[in-house]
Amino acid sequence: MLDETMQPQTEAIERESMDYDVVIVGAGPAGLSAAIRLKQIDPDLNVVVLEKGSEVGAHILSGAVIDPSGLDRLLPDWRDDPDVPIKVAVKRDDFLVLGPSGSIRVPNWPMPRLMSNHGNYIVSLGNVCRWLAAKAEELGVEVFPGMACSALVRDGDRIAGVVAGEMGKQPDGTPGPNYEPGMELRGKYVFIAEGVRGSLARQLIEGLDLSAGHEPQKFGIGLKEIWEIDPEKHREGTVTHTMGWPLGKNAGGGSFIYHAENNQLFIGFVVHLNYANPYLNPYMEFQRFKHHPAVAELLEGGKRVAYGARAISEGGYQSIPKVTFPGGVLLGCSAGLVNVPRIKGTHNAVLSGIHAAEAAAAAIAAGREGDELTDYEEELRSGPIGRDLKRVQNVKPAWSKTGLWGSLALGGFDMWTGGLFRRSLIGTWKHGKTDAAATGKAKNFKPIEYPRPDGKLSFDRLTNVAFSFTNHEESQPCHLKLKDPTVPIRVNLPEYAEPAQRYCPAAVYEVVEDATVPEGARFVINFQNCVHCKTCDIKDPSQNIVWTTPQGGDGPNYPNM
Repeated sequence: MLDETMQPQTEAIERESMDYDVVIVGAGPAGLSAAIRLKQIDPDLNVVVLEKGSEVGAHILSGAVIDPSGLDRLLPDWRDDPDVPIKVAVKRDDFLVLGPSGSIRVPNWPMPRLMSNHGNYIVSLGNVCRWLAAKAEELGVEVFPGMACSALVRDGDRIAGVVAGEMGKQPDGTPGPNYEPGMELRGKYVFIAEGVRGSLARQLIEGLDLSAGHEPQKFGIGLKEIWEIDPEKHREGTVTHTMGWPLGKNAGGGSFIYHAENNQLFIGFVVHLNYANPYLNPYMEFQRFKHHPAVAELLEGGKRVAYGARAISEGGYQSIPKVTFPGGVLLGCSAGLVNVPRIKGTHNAVLSGIHAAEAAAAAIAAGREGDELTDYEEELRSGPIGRDLKRVQNVKPAWSKTGLWGSLALGGFDMWTGGLFRRSLIGTWKHGKTDAAATGKAKNFKPIEYPRPDGKLSFDRLTNVAFSFTNHEESQPCHLKLKDPTVPIRVNLPEYAEPAQRYCPAAVYEVVEDATVPEGARFVINFQNCVHCKTCDIKDPSQNIVWTTPQGGDGPNYPNM
């Protein structure tokens, strides 16, 4: 039974309701693919997609090099569409291990074939989602941006819908003079496709214990900038991934550098969130990385035009929770379907949408509603998604247990032999601790001194947040909730040097000295800066921070991330 404490109480508020066949939360690749497939199967189905961003794509951030296999199944003729924003085929694929001033190129030939980017495309995933939304609307899907879904609607044990569009609350959470209660959108089935660590997905996974019998989900934080670079340095279609410096033994992770169209460079940095040193600052590691000679040479003479960050699910096959519940399913990154070594999840997100749509359409045609779509669960685990993730299931835990070089050796061996024998010769490794529990005590580590950003290649967080075009109405309640407001100063500061000051890529959290309070310091939450990356919800060592949705449309407004 879903815990009543997991979401706001809504029973006392009278709301209008609308009924649909399928209600989809999230206009990412998973949710939009589900909507399209539903209408392909039965044009008479009533389907709605609810998106919390101000427009479709506003909250989408990914590298991104996409494997088109999912799109090939959903829209086989997509290459013939003149408006499709998928045009830059990968022409060159480089993999580098960096040292402080140089690099070693790992040749492509010993890499498992699944790691090749031949046949893949460099894209703005935000623009791909805008294009998918247009396709969905052409088929009759209702797509509503600016509609944050703040609560689940239940009918007994069944999830029967969501509350969307609630706005106008005052900072204390009470209705203000312009309060709008929102609406209940009810469906025969509800698809949760919010992306990584979405608020409704978290309620469902924890409240219904959907992770029972599965490994804990693991995460990384991905930080990305878009640069316009000197045309003489631009090599459209070139893909480069790096590992090693500057992280070293402090954390797992690496970078991506993608030469997109129009002389744009997509450059990003991923840090695995199971790092121990609470003084590590993922954002500053990214900024330091850009000063490596091989990277600085590319960026010099160019300009940064956008910035953003988001969490990435990294647990893989063994961390996928139960993806069905009475009345609905989890899709895409809400279920954790990223292939970590390939740094790709869009193809699996699209496939999950297709599988869920086919299961729901068949159930509705048979006169069913509100039950568990067990066919979807089976297809996800045994079909192309399951096969894709099983092949790489040991790469992430091998990295956590043996480090960079051990993971390259063990992970490579496991991927090669798995491809040959269709099973792992080393079994299935476990992840162990959650990323929050992996955080070490401050007394066991030394603070890390980071170079001051130079304002040319590297930037301070507040300056960069301006390039995420983030906006939150300041009169609303803070959407970053503390279970116990005393924990940051009473527990996290003395034991962990309050790492929220460093792991947040948007300078949301501060510890401010204040002689007027007994503790001598206050924990300040600048929620207006939040780029919705969810890192705080994941990495806080006391698990005291809960990310919830702000009012609809608020947050980043990414142009083409």
